[in-house]
Amino acid sequence: MRKFGLIGYPLSHSFSKSYFTDKFSREGIKDVVYENYPLESIRELPELIRSVPDLEGLNVTIPYKEKVIPFLNDLAGEAKVINAVNTIKIIRTDGIRLTGYNTDVWGFETSLRPLLKPWHTFALILGTGGAAKAIEYVLKKLDIEVWFVSRHPRGNRAIRYDELTGLMLQRIKLIINTTPLGMYPDTDTCPDIPYRFLTSDHLLYDLVYNPEETLFMKLGKERKATVVNGLQMLEQQAEKAWEIWNDE
Repeated sequence: MRKFGLIGYPLSHSFSKSYFTDKFSREGIKDVVYENYPLESIRELPELIRSVPDLEGLNVTIPYKEKVIPFLNDLAGEAKVINAVNTIKIIRTDGIRLTGYNTDVWGFETSLRPLLKPWHTFALILGTGGAAKAIEYVLKKLDIEVWFVSRHPRGNRAIRYDELTGLMLQRIKLIINTTPLGMYPDTDTCPDIPYRFLTSDHLLYDLVYNPEETLFMKLGKERKATVVNGLQMLEQQAEKAWEIWNDE
């Protein structure tokens, strides 16, 4: 039995298990299972790898996309550049070797490209975690200038939420939420941006996918902005992970 799974904490409402279970059933993929492995500490990872000898690959979610890196043998592709991992391939042919990948990059770029308009030349990334690194990488690749918004901003092009102004939102028409604000069960929360300055030219992209429409998206829609959740990105990154796990 081939085994795959998801690490993070908590995992009570994760996307990956239901997605892969449905995929295996729909596509007639036999003798494969996908499980959730909630780890209270990333230090539990080596024991998990040892205790589940059929485990061939893992997805990585909050809060371990950066913390997992010291436990890996190699980083591949975009993961090497942005220093954030959401997919691990486990090779056991000569000992145990863990290679980290980042399929968030593929998922985000594939889902974002069809939505972009000529005026989306500047972007705000809300949050500064591991997912934000993948988003920044894609936006820079697309020649979109990036500003980060955080409660504790660090470095250049980083500001606090209370520093956002109407003048800034007149210029910046693409806003991506990489924080967990608004995720079930805390559906009455949202990033603290001045929504009253949004227009029909704005695109709000929420990496949250549960609920289907977050408060961030709802407030954007009320101002006629285009809004999208993170479901397509998750589907695309999951398919890319499956491709990596099955690549010889």
